Amino acid sequence: MSSTLPSNPRPPRKTPEQLRSYRWYGVNDLRSFGHRSRTAQMGYHPSDYMGKPVIAVVNTWSELNSCHTHFKQRVEEVKRGVWQAGGFPVEMPVMTLAEPFQKPTTMLYRNFLAMETEELLKSYQFDGCVLMGGCDKTTPGLLMGAISMNLPTIFLPAGPMLRGNWNGRTLGSGSDTWKYWAELRAGKITEEEWKGIESGIARSPGHCMTMGTASTMTTATESLGLTLPGFSSIPAVDSRHAQFASLTGQRIVEMVWTDQKPSDILTAKSFDNAVTTVLSMSGSTNAIVHLVAVARRAGIDLTTARFDELARITPVLANLRPAGKYLMEDFFYAGGLRALLVELGSLIDGTQMTVSGATLGENIAGAEIFDEDVIRKRANPVVERDGLAVLTGNLAPDGAVIKPAAMEQHLLKARGPAVVFKDYADMAARIDSEDLDITEQSVIVLQHAGPVGAPGMPEWGQLPIPQKLLKQGVRDMVRISDARMSGTSYGACVLHVAPESFVGGPLALVKDGDMIELDVPGRRLHLDVSDEELAARKQAWKAPKRPFERGFGVMHQLHVTQANKGCDFDFLEEPVTKSSEAETGTAAAASAQRDEPEIH
Repeated sequence: MSSTLPSNPRPPRKTPEQLRSYRWYGVNDLRSFGHRSRTAQMGYHPSDYMGKPVIAVVNTWSELNSCHTHFKQRVEEVKRGVWQAGGFPVEMPVMTLAEPFQKPTTMLYRNFLAMETEELLKSYQFDGCVLMGGCDKTTPGLLMGAISMNLPTIFLPAGPMLRGNWNGRTLGSGSDTWKYWAELRAGKITEEEWKGIESGIARSPGHCMTMGTASTMTTATESLGLTLPGFSSIPAVDSRHAQFASLTGQRIVEMVWTDQKPSDILTAKSFDNAVTTVLSMSGSTNAIVHLVAVARRAGIDLTTARFDELARITPVLANLRPAGKYLMEDFFYAGGLRALLVELGSLIDGTQMTVSGATLGENIAGAEIFDEDVIRKRANPVVERDGLAVLTGNLAPDGAVIKPAAMEQHLLKARGPAVVFKDYADMAARIDSEDLDITEQSVIVLQHAGPVGAPGMPEWGQLPIPQKLLKQGVRDMVRISDARMSGTSYGACVLHVAPESFVGGPLALVKDGDMIELDVPGRRLHLDVSDEELAARKQAWKAPKRPFERGFGVMHQLHVTQANKGCDFDFLEEPVTKSSEAETGTAAAASAQRDEPEIH
């Protein structure tokens, strides 16, 4: 990992008069008088900001976001770097999305954060921004808003927490929660042991240290080129994390002067790099819905089919839970993301530009693997391909997602009768009933858990195995829903079924006893019911009442797209194109010009 910024010939630089903030501070009119006098009210002298880049430090810290508890300190380190580089930093709080606490799901509010970020950057005098995130939905939400605004942008990842520990056993957040919860329900561990696990599984600031959604999205962001090289691998409490926070503050000032924007970095090839990175780490299934949404904000047509194309040629090299053995702290010591990208070789396009001012290839040059069991060589992968897989069929016409590396392999091809739950409450009420007609060959189906119906597509997709089957030793079985699941989860869970059941997708038509076939190698999810019978069921289907009657929820249910389109709001996406990277970059630039507020 390099601790210095790459050195390249400087591109053309802006003059102070060309700064966006100059219109607020630099001109001699009544409104600028008000801006300067009110800035003086806060204790700043004109020499602090006049003619200098004004940098928004967009902070998702709150007292209920356990992943970001260190951000109060990190924001000061970012500001220090901005000051050192001759900029004027301004901390701007935005909505916090705290994965363990916010209900019904942070996914409901990802687009809220994206809108707030875009409007914040649009309506104030900022020349560039540092995005501070990490906990699952904060990363895509911040990126989506900043990409739409298209100011110089750099992302600061929260970093993973330290390894968990209980009675000499290494614990991974999420993954071991589900594992030991099943053991508790099966009567294999005691309540006292469960409490011991509770106290030892999350023992420092930082996001999940498994290859969950948080680490998946921060590593993808680095591969996209929006984070300083090596930053996403550093544990949250490591002193090098603080150092990189200051370097991030320094770098954003230079990015403003050279006008390096997301549209100058994001291309179809850079998104391929991000997808390949996710697949090589057997990353979270959530990465599909998030990266599709982020790409569409940049006008780039990233499809679920492209994920599957790349999955077929990408080996899983990161031996990380839940698909593997180790945790993110081990990954950092083993060489981190830079070493992994070097090992991927020709699967990564090193010519893509990054926020460092250098290409991705230049950023990772010289990185080494220090533990070949944590980061595998391509000749010895964890699995040879299919870190994720996209399924289609009459049960999921627009696709569904599964993580083959994190399921019991005998279930890759399976067929069984459906046991259907109409919603989460129905499942919670009946799943552990001794009277439930279910065997380990059954296929559990959960309806009304998608973007509109749940509401917000919660992480309900790792459907619980009935207690009576747990006691028989069953630890995995086929489960299907239009929900998501935590990136820390595992099992033969088919997710993101689109269209969702709540809007009349085929999942809504499944009945108890219907035979369902899962064929992961063949990428097939099939409901063994005739087309005529499905048509008759659809004719009899009645649309349920929508869950919201007021507020943001109404906006969500009227405008959210389906999972295969990224679950963004239809009025916020850029028109997507399959054209060249130059044309897609122009789309984002045009968006920023169109949306620039008029200043009177």
